[in-house]
Amino acid sequence: MQKSDYLNLIDRELVSSPWYIQEYYQAKATVPLSPATLYQYLTEYRRFFEWLIQEGVTPVKKYCDVTLETLEHLKKEDIELYKSYLLNRTKENGRSLSRRSINRSLNALSSLFKYLTEDTENSDGEPYFYRNVMRKVHLVRDNETYATRAANIKSELMLGTDDHDYLDYIDRTYETTLSPTQMRYFKRDKLRDLAINALLLGSGIRVSEAANANVDQLNLKVATLGVTRKGGMRDTVPIAPWTLPFIQAYMEQRETLYHPQSTEKALFLTTYRGKGSRMTSSSIEKMVSKYSAAFKVRVTPHKLRHTLASKLYLATKNEQLVATQLGQNTTTATGLYTHIIDDEQRKGLDKM
Repeated sequence: MQKSDYLNLIDRELVSSPWYIQEYYQAKATVPLSPATLYQYLTEYRRFFEWLIQEGVTPVKKYCDVTLETLEHLKKEDIELYKSYLLNRTKENGRSLSRRSINRSLNALSSLFKYLTEDTENSDGEPYFYRNVMRKVHLVRDNETYATRAANIKSELMLGTDDHDYLDYIDRTYETTLSPTQMRYFKRDKLRDLAINALLLGSGIRVSEAANANVDQLNLKVATLGVTRKGGMRDTVPIAPWTLPFIQAYMEQRETLYHPQSTEKALFLTTYRGKGSRMTSSSIEKMVSKYSAAFKVRVTPHKLRHTLASKLYLATKNEQLVATQLGQNTTTATGLYTHIIDDEQRKGLDKM
């Protein structure tokens, strides 16, 4: 979704939120956290407060009426019961929530409680309350090791020459599978689609970062792209040189193909009512899904990010460099990539 879409959804959430949630949003919007993150946090708060009402932890009947006193006096047992509720909750497709989804919910609550107990000020200059129950609550342990996760996703990555072959497939072969009507739209969007796939494979940026990127943030001379990371942090991301020709070809035809107005700064465009407008994250996801399914196996843009990270670790054997490329503050998550490409364990077993 575009930023404006998230802001509209946020407005709808805030209308029915307690005053201190609205205050929290105003404080975090100036950090700034991204609209996507803030919207996710607001929906997590609504879900948690509705659970408090349903379970009788608070006597109020409406989400907007949940008081600060209720939050101040929550017990660790209450939060553990909520964790249990999340662990046993199923989505519309009948699947359970993943451990990572549950931990995102707990992290959202931790952010709120930290704000209320440390960052706020009442008329006496003191926080709204001091007791932060979330400090006593641990995240849910992931039930998969890095090795298991790596084995599960490795078949979906474009390792070896697959990333080069994938772009070559879009460039030279994909059109042979199309009808005349499909061919018309493919020819219009081919350069753009190649550029997006190349950028994802050559930089490891998130799909939202690609969708929100602007023309003036791209510097082909030094092979970098300016993006806004999670949490609102600005970052300059290096791009692998082998992908630059695809991006350059698109940039040379961007205005001719999509006729954007002079005020439209989006890097990647689509056509809406005859004018170029910003391409959304969901549209990029569908596009990647379409090409990758025709190439070998259907993947998401996040798997292209995993591909870049895995190949960068293979080339450097440096987890910190991988974390920096991905815009991560620590190397906690990069252990996954060492398991994807590091075959030293297998070599050792073969020698036994």
